[in-house]
Amino acid sequence: TVACAQGEVSVHSHCAYCKHCASVRVGKRVLPSPQQQAMKGARSGAGIDESLLNAAMMFNSLVRDGDSIECSDDAGIGFASMYRR
Repeated sequence: TVACAQGEVSVHSHCAYCKHCASVRVGKRVLPSPQQQAMKGARSGAGIDESLLNAAMMFNSLVRDGDSIECSDDAGIGFASMYRR
């Protein structure tokens, strides 16, 4: 779990799907959120679901090996789904 504006939240159920999740710190490396990268590179149509599923699995691996989550929520809004427009 991590601290969020809404209190303690699960990284896997909240950060993974939050538009404020900027990156995962693994050692000295800071890796961008795989889901954010998949959404940026997504074209409407076939393949987006598979890309997002692969990104979610990569995020889980990064979190497992990582040290911290980099959050871009400077305003203190809290969880905001990256899938809602």
